[in-house]
Amino acid sequence: MIGLIIVGDEILSGRRQDKHLAKSIELLAERGLKVSWARYVGDEPGMITAAVQDALAGNDVVFSFGGIGATPDDHTRAAAGRALGRPLVLHAEARELILQRCRQLAEQEGEAFDPDSADTQRRLQMGHFPEGSEIIPNPYNQIPGFTVAGRVHFVPGFPVMAWPMVAWVLDTLHAGLHGRGAEASRAVVVYGAIESRLTPLMLDIEARFPGIKVFSLPSVDHPVHGRHIELGVKGSPGAIDQAYQALLDGLIIFGASLGPEVVH
Repeated sequence: MIGLIIVGDEILSGRRQDKHLAKSIELLAERGLKVSWARYVGDEPGMITAAVQDALAGNDVVFSFGGIGATPDDHTRAAAGRALGRPLVLHAEARELILQRCRQLAEQEGEAFDPDSADTQRRLQMGHFPEGSEIIPNPYNQIPGFTVAGRVHFVPGFPVMAWPMVAWVLDTLHAGLHGRGAEASRAVVVYGAIESRLTPLMLDIEARFPGIKVFSLPSVDHPVHGRHIELGVKGSPGAIDQAYQALLDGLIIFGASLGPEVVH
């Protein structure tokens, strides 16, 4: 499974709208994968540490967004170190990438590059990762993210940086997973039905077809269909047709009033 940790007080307060969940769903779907869970955490060191500890305790591939900068409210790097029980150390390759970026900025501003300046040393803090980490290249400004345990990945909160980095991780470190989460669904509009009365049919379909999930999406004020339930099945593309037909047969026996089919 693949999970997300999305860090930031600004998201929880509503000052910024999270875009990482929707984009992650898109990036994963392009590779036949899907998001299994997402966890939102504020800029609180203990909560971030707990979220990373939970990620490390499982077997999921996890992407953590945000909090890896060098400002006082960036706690994710230190939290990852605490979760692993490892010190933060300046990663050698990250150091070179950050110094290269600092040189570029100095040239752009027409200034002499000083590797010992306070500004350079502050930027180098962004290269301090838990001991043993691997870096994730950042094509936007060269300031890398990092990976621990081969499956828990830390990227910045800025979408312009984070999303290409996630794509790189998926294609470089987890190419073998591509296609494993491919899922299809088929559903039908059911008019005037009550979910509780359809529950036995839903349970029967799941029991008869392992790996198939039945979903029910009720609506009371749809502009076209009015009060209805979108009832369907989802699972691997080669397995849903038989389950869907069984669902339709059950609805006909039930005497349900059926509308159009919905294919996702």
